[in-house]
Amino acid sequence: MSGPRTSDQGALAGALARPARGAEVELFIESLAYGGEGVARYGEGGYVIFVAGAIPGDRVRAHVYKAKRAYAHARTLQLLEPSPERIAPVAPHPGAPWQVLPYERQLEVKSAQVQEALVRIGGLAGFELQPILPAAERWRYRNKIELSFGSDEQGALVLGFHAPARWNRVVGIEDCLLASERVNRALRAVAAWAAGQGLRAWQRSVGTPAQPAAVPADGRARLRNLVLREGRRSGTLQARLVTTPGEIELAGFIAALQGALGEEELSGVLWSRSDRLAETTAGGATELLHGSSELSERLGGLTFRIGPEAFFQTNTEMAEVLYSVAGELAQLQGGELLFDLYCGLGSIGLFLAERVREVVGIELEESAVAGARRAAAENGIEHATFYAGEARRLLGAVLERHGRPDVVVVDPPRAGLGRRAVEALIAIAPARVVYVSCNPTTLAADAARMCEAGYALRQVRPVDMFPQTHHIECVAALERSS
Repeated sequence: MSGPRTSDQGALAGALARPARGAEVELFIESLAYGGEGVARYGEGGYVIFVAGAIPGDRVRAHVYKAKRAYAHARTLQLLEPSPERIAPVAPHPGAPWQVLPYERQLEVKSAQVQEALVRIGGLAGFELQPILPAAERWRYRNKIELSFGSDEQGALVLGFHAPARWNRVVGIEDCLLASERVNRALRAVAAWAAGQGLRAWQRSVGTPAQPAAVPADGRARLRNLVLREGRRSGTLQARLVTTPGEIELAGFIAALQGALGEEELSGVLWSRSDRLAETTAGGATELLHGSSELSERLGGLTFRIGPEAFFQTNTEMAEVLYSVAGELAQLQGGELLFDLYCGLGSIGLFLAERVREVVGIELEESAVAGARRAAAENGIEHATFYAGEARRLLGAVLERHGRPDVVVVDPPRAGLGRRAVEALIAIAPARVVYVSCNPTTLAADAARMCEAGYALRQVRPVDMFPQTHHIECVAALERSS
């Protein structure tokens, strides 16, 4: 007969309740976490496991690829019992993991995740969460896709998207249902050219972050990415091939695109060389091979020229909805001084320019500021001024020149504003702040800091820019207490 359990035995049992890295476990998915993974609990202690490729109600067999003290991450190996909510996917597409959820359910989850982030992370209350605005198109809505080159199990070159939770595995795709037919013609043409040339993909497992990938012994460049960006209104397309350093013959690359699109639809062809180990298409040396380095697009009746690495909202049609919501929550009357921070090409400020007295934009990237200034000039907007630099460092000088803003619009990256930028924003004391967010968790943290300083979160409006995915956009209005 066994005796009573000692504290050491109890600790051991607790440790055994957490599956080790590499383990295969059967799990029931209870909910969806922000970021799109299913949430399961393991063992009597309720150890949390985030599971890629699963939705609430699924029972799955999963492989644990990362295990920590408080939680683990796993990827679905086998669907043992499907959720009652699960529907048949339209197409095998790793970039559209939520297509197995009815669209109305996707909207419910996204709205609930915004609410949860603001309440649980931000500790916020008393705000109005307005109904989420559905997307105009559920498929073929993206104006930009970033594809990766890789190898299949037989070693053949493929062009597509990373498999869920697999940084080093690329799933080939011939028809991306998130992009237009034009974009897919270009995708197939480039894939055929690359395979016909016997080109090889970059090996993502080679090297360390401190050691850039060396030029291969044969001197030939390896394929990293293909970036396709479309002017939905202009009907033209920009293609950028990203490779490692090395030699590559690109006349066939240009010819393949010309054959698929024709000169009228092909705006520009570019080549970037990068030795960075990070999975990114940014950085490196970029060379114009054909046409123009800028893509023309219209948004809200305005014309913009988009450079190869410039930020522009990925869903053109819903960007107009997003910016209209920003204008509504700003409560513009026509006489305001509007600051547009993290303004990029100035699209939000210029979109709202006809409704305010003056627009002042600040953006870190000088090339984007040059684009914003040109957009203002070419669209006949004379009461917009743009500055290049870090917003929190420039605000004082801009304030002296233009005065205190009535309204500030911020559209920061996924990491949010951060403490110092929030403090700089609070210091200029605008009456109203409109926060355009692509990450409700960082919005929650930033909004909480502002509320501690005397602001109140009034309204939040989610806007679905990316159907079939977990990505969430929302607009929040904060008001300074009198």
